[in-house]
Formats: sequence, structure tokens, C-alpha cells
Amino acid sequence: MTINEVIFDLETKKLFDDIAGHNPGDLGVSIVSFYQRSLNQNLKEESGQIISLWEKDLDQLWPILSWANRIIGFNSLKFDVPVLQPYTKIPLSSLPHFDILEEIRLTLGKRISLNDLALTNLRQEKVDIGLNAVKYYYQGDQESLKKLQEYCENDVLITKNLYDLVLKERRLKIPDRNRRTESWLKLDFSYPKSFFAISQEKLF
Repeated sequence: MTINEVIFDLETKKLFDDIAGHNPGDLGVSIVSFYQRSLNQNLKEESGQIISLWEKDLDQLWPILSWANRIIGFNSLKFDVPVLQPYTKIPLSSLPHFDILEEIRLTLGKRISLNDLALTNLRQEKVDIGLNAVKYYYQGDQESLKKLQEYCENDVLITKNLYDLVLKERRLKIPDRNRRTESWLKLDFSYPKSFFAISQEKLF
């Protein structure tokens, strides 16, 4: 059997300081980057590619999200999904989302940044910050838009690498900045047995 996954991130056209209220749907999308892949039943990747879509091309995204067995993001349920929702009539929250930050929060009891997790577990770090992503969008020249795309795609790859690490190791190192220490957090990102049972039933 084949498992279809989409690991995604997006950048916005505005910051919360630029809008009235705190509705992510008012921020607008500049770019969405995602890693689209197929896994075998042992959760080994068989094929994959990274793709980026600008705001004008977002109609290409909806069939890809609908195709996925799991849509993976970082803080995606509270941010990325609400930002995207105004662009489609599809109820995006009803799709099979898997929010890494939410999984960590439910186990750890607090949130932690993507950059801190990447530095501690992958020895990688984000290549830029969200404030600059908005600036690059409004500058609009080829070099700025290239930086914007690279930033978004890099965040996707960091998210993918963290997700894959937990699939393999079933744990992450959690840094404590105040104490300058690290501790292991047990996590399970595997698919429930019911998923495979339902998938097998569809074959007959």
C-alpha cells in the first residue's frame, strides 16, 4: 500500500501588526511550499519532491491536500490552515492534519519554536525570519522573491526532517534555554493500526 503525505509551510503578505484584530485569515498568502511524497507501508519514502506555489497559483494546492493521507505542518492548525481558508470553499480543518507543535504541546505541556528544535536535534537552523519574508514579498524583485521561496522551502525541509526523526526514533530532544540543558521527550508519530486496516479494506 502507498501512504501519501504533504509537509507544508506558508508565508504571509502581512504581519498581525498590519491588520485589525487577530484573524490569521486576514494576513493573506504570499507563497506556500510543500514536500509531496509517497511512503510504503514501512513508512519509507519511495518518491518525493518539493514544490512552491505563489498566491495566484493556489488553486493547484487543493487537489494535492485532498490527495494526502496526512498533511504535516508546524503550528499549522492554529496558523497556516486559517490563513489558507479564505482561498477555498473546502473546509480545510476537516482534512487529515498532523500538527507537530500541537503533538509536542499535548505531551510536553508547552510550545517550543521550530528553530530551537532544529538546532537541538538536527544541527540545522532557519535561514531567515518571518518579518523579512513579508519585506521580501513587498520588495517584489527577483532576488527578494528568490529569498522568500528559499526561506519557506527551508522551513518545510526542517519540518520534514524533524517529523522523519520522530518516525524513526520516537523521541526528540527538548532544549531548556533557562537551564541550558536538554531532555528527551517521547513521541509517537506513527499511523494508528486502524489506518492500515481501513486502507486494506479499500483494496477489496
